[in-house]
Amino acid sequence: MVQRKGEGARGKAPERARELKEKAEKIIESLKKLYPDARLELEFDNAFELLIEAILAAQESDKKVNELRKKLFKKYRNPEDFLRVPLEELERDISSVNFYRRKAKLIKKCCEALVEKFGGKIPRTVEEMVKLPGVGRKTANMVLGGAFGLPAIIVDRHVLRVSQRIGFTQEKDPDKVEFELMEIVPKENWTTFSFLLLNHGKNMCTAKNPRCEECPICDLCDSCKVKL
Repeated sequence: MVQRKGEGARGKAPERARELKEKAEKIIESLKKLYPDARLELEFDNAFELLIEAILAAQESDKKVNELRKKLFKKYRNPEDFLRVPLEELERDISSVNFYRRKAKLIKKCCEALVEKFGGKIPRTVEEMVKLPGVGRKTANMVLGGAFGLPAIIVDRHVLRVSQRIGFTQEKDPDKVEFELMEIVPKENWTTFSFLLLNHGKNMCTAKNPRCEECPICDLCDSCKVKL
C-alpha cells in the first residue's frame, strides 16, 4: 500500500496518530491506579516454566494450569526432563488440562527444538521464539515480557477485545493488532500496557456485560461513549 503524503505510520494522519498516543498514555495512567499490581495470572519461577505453562493454557484456564504446575515442575525442571519420559507418561502427567494429548506432543517438540537450536535456553527475541513448535507471537511476547521484563505487546483475547473497544484497532488478527499497538504505545510501556488491558478485560471490560458504568477509562473508550 502506498502511503500518502502527510500520513503517519500505517496510514494514520499525524493528528490521529498523536491523539491515539496521548489516549494510550492516559489509559495507562488511569488503569495503573485500578490495577497497581497488574501481571500475568500464570504462576512461574522462570522463563522455561512460563513457556510450558503458556502451551498448557491454550483453551484452558490459568487457574487449572496453576494447579497443575505445583507437581509438574517438581518432576520436569528443564527441557531434557520432558524429553526423557515417554509421550504416554507426559500425557498422564498433564491429563487434567484440555487437549492434553496434543499439548504433550507440542511440549515434546518444543523442548526438542530448545535443546537442538538454543542449547536448552529460552531465546530472548520474538523471531527466535516463534521457531519453537507451539509458540506463536502471543506466547513469545508473554514469555519475553512476563519472565524477562522485555518490552512486549501481548495480544490475547482480552487485550484484543479491549483494544478494539477503546478504538485502537479495527483489526481482528492478533498479529496485526500487535503491530498497531506497537506504534501507539511507547515501547517502554508495552509490557505494562499489555498486563493492564489483560487484567481490565478479565475483570471489568468482559466479553459479555462489560461494566462500563464503573470503568475509569469510559471517557476514553469509543464503545463506552456509544452506550452513554
